[in-house]
Amino acid sequence: MTGALEFRDPDRAGRLVDRLEALVADTGPLRVMHVCGSHEEAIAEFGLRSVLPEGLTVAMGPGCPVCVTDLPEVDEAVALAKAGHTVATYGDMVRVPGTESSLADASAAGANVRTVYSAGEAVDLAEELDREVVFFATGFETTAAPTATVLREGPPSNFSVLSAHKYVPPAMDVVAGHPDTRVDGFLAAGHAATITGTDPFEGVVERHDLPVVVGGFEPLDVLLGLVRLVEDVRDGTATVTNAYPRCVSDAGNPAAQAALWEVFERVPGEWRGIAEVPDATLRIREAYAGYDARRRFDIETPDDDRTTDCICGEIMAGRAGPEDCPLFGEECTPQNPVGACMVSDEGPCRITREYGGRR
Repeated sequence: MTGALEFRDPDRAGRLVDRLEALVADTGPLRVMHVCGSHEEAIAEFGLRSVLPEGLTVAMGPGCPVCVTDLPEVDEAVALAKAGHTVATYGDMVRVPGTESSLADASAAGANVRTVYSAGEAVDLAEELDREVVFFATGFETTAAPTATVLREGPPSNFSVLSAHKYVPPAMDVVAGHPDTRVDGFLAAGHAATITGTDPFEGVVERHDLPVVVGGFEPLDVLLGLVRLVEDVRDGTATVTNAYPRCVSDAGNPAAQAALWEVFERVPGEWRGIAEVPDATLRIREAYAGYDARRRFDIETPDDDRTTDCICGEIMAGRAGPEDCPLFGEECTPQNPVGACMVSDEGPCRITREYGGRR
């Protein structure tokens, strides 16, 4: 535990906060955005907003993969479960509402829905069962690479993947370019960058003239990342800075990248409630079509009816906060989620409900 505690040292945190206060005094009010639900969870859990300078706003961005999984993708998983196939997925996805129901609803009605912790565990399940197993695969680069790896290794013939994986940098482009979103810089996710390296963020920097800092998830990691980001804003330096070098390199993980891009291709796709994001949805390439659930099965889903007062998309795009939603804490709670942002431990509404207003 010594290493973890070193990154939670109050004295070091105090010095970083003092540095932030001095920087913001020079720059004036700033609004930066993180693009990772794990960053929001750390900020809330350790009460970091309560010690940040008054002029520094840290907005939540599109960094929760459960939250941006689109309604039709959930509907496809529910349809496959109701058709009699075993659907395996990560725990958070089970309760995410689709157009008419969730996987939890399907399970309650008798469908075979299993919770797994990895793509490899889903393959193990297929090896145990004498029936079709569909892995409803969600998440960003960090989980997409393991999904790609199990397909390269040749899983059993009764295994397939329903991919809802997403690729983050193009979503940062959409947010940065939206006229209603003011962003002075981005704090990018360290765990995704362990796969991709820092290079994919160079394009965001060049296109929008904004700094990007890759940061970790312990309290001191977050504070250091914010210090580096505000320093770059103050200096007018639009560059990519790696503030998480103990885990992230510029090149990332070449072996994981090779698997990722051999199996998946980037296509346009909807990020739930935000927008259609170019080249940010990962679909299985033709070479691995035999493992693609969309090609293997005839999937019938309900009409896409998005009529709801839920503003999850606006929250994920940084244009609103959870408290701005008329459903927050009343009709929409962790026990009865209306929107995806209230389901996941990385969802901004769930986090605000759990930690909001407490130091």
